[in-house]
Amino acid sequence: MRPWRVVLIDDEPNSLKVLSAILKKKGYEVLTFPCAEDALNDPNTSTADTIIVDYKMPGMSGIDFIDALKGHRNTPPIVMLTAYGTIEKAVEAMKKGAFNYLTKPVNPDELLTVVREALEKRALMLENIALKVQLREVHSFQNLIGKSHKMQELFGLIATVAKSNSNILITGESGTGKELVARAIHYESPRANRPFIPIDCAALPEEIFESELFGHEKGSFTGAYDKKIGQIELANEGTVFLDEISELPISLQKKFLRFLQEKEILRVGGNKRIKVDVRIVAATNKDLSQEVHKGNFREDLYYRLNVVTLRLPPLRERREDIPLLADHFLKKFSKANNKIISGFEREVLEAFMEYPWNGNVRELENAVERAVVLCPSETISLRYLPKPIRDMVENRVDDLKGGRGLMETERRLIIDALNKTGHNQTRAAELLGITRKQLRTKMKKHGLMR
Repeated sequence: MRPWRVVLIDDEPNSLKVLSAILKKKGYEVLTFPCAEDALNDPNTSTADTIIVDYKMPGMSGIDFIDALKGHRNTPPIVMLTAYGTIEKAVEAMKKGAFNYLTKPVNPDELLTVVREALEKRALMLENIALKVQLREVHSFQNLIGKSHKMQELFGLIATVAKSNSNILITGESGTGKELVARAIHYESPRANRPFIPIDCAALPEEIFESELFGHEKGSFTGAYDKKIGQIELANEGTVFLDEISELPISLQKKFLRFLQEKEILRVGGNKRIKVDVRIVAATNKDLSQEVHKGNFREDLYYRLNVVTLRLPPLRERREDIPLLADHFLKKFSKANNKIISGFEREVLEAFMEYPWNGNVRELENAVERAVVLCPSETISLRYLPKPIRDMVENRVDDLKGGRGLMETERRLIIDALNKTGHNQTRAAELLGITRKQLRTKMKKHGLMR
């Protein structure tokens, strides 16, 4: 690890020499500049841990230097040098953003004390930056967001299976983010620099399905005026994501199985087999084993696709992720709509935590987008949420008036969380978004302590 870097800016050569010697003796790396303009133009200044700048210099003054650094990311603490008797200038500098000031002639002990304090602040700044990066890495994975145990487990599985060439089957309800998982697998894999091609099996008419997947030769059927390269061939060395694989026509399933077995395709109307190297990631919101039982899906194809299965939990099973997701969507849509919206009112977050979210993450995203578009203020209130959420809140208020009250709702939520976590109080508290101490207090209140 490199030593702390201190930048000194002063038009007096003797001052630079003396201050530099004091600091170097204590092990600091010191860079000196005779004017503020030189310091601004030197790339090393951007890596400084603290800057000491003289207030009065020819050209750019110390105050001007502070103004020039405003808006720069991670600006280090700045210490202003002032002549004795111009303390009011130092106060002005601190109002502008200076960390502290020193008066000339500088007392060596005072210099070292102020620099040490500035570097302590710098260390805290760097720690906060590192923590933010760490949280971003912990709570997101290739645009997937979640801090819950289930999502962290999923991130680990994605990182593991992505390195292989095995086919992946992603299961989960509509709106849980299956395509995001498929993309995460692709971009974490050795195929990341090759094509990722999504195909929605439910959106393609059966009569053009084979041509879309495998391509066709010119004149192979009415309307085939030119040769067409299929999506699988276009994705060579990359990944094909087949969404709603359960909708793959039964008439095409045998050909698709042959492709998986032999890694070859045959264009419609063609007689030459073409070698392709693609990885298949398929997704479904149906139980494919049941579709096999019903005769809607070939059993041999099911086992070919189901080498590794990743299940996406519905949002109701990871409620601790709701505030994180809501905040992510708030920032996303505020920026997209050029709005400054700082957050949600407490009642909104409470409603988000209680609402069933049958449409999962997609429904939450739509709810936040709607609220951002409609909200004229800096905080989103209940009135801007979709009607089903507002109706739920109104019904809860009616329940309160009717005497059943919030107590029963709270008790039910606690019991539900405890049951889901096998009565692990720490995990139950995380699920509810409260501390373990708060959970124990509420359990005592409701008579739920063992």
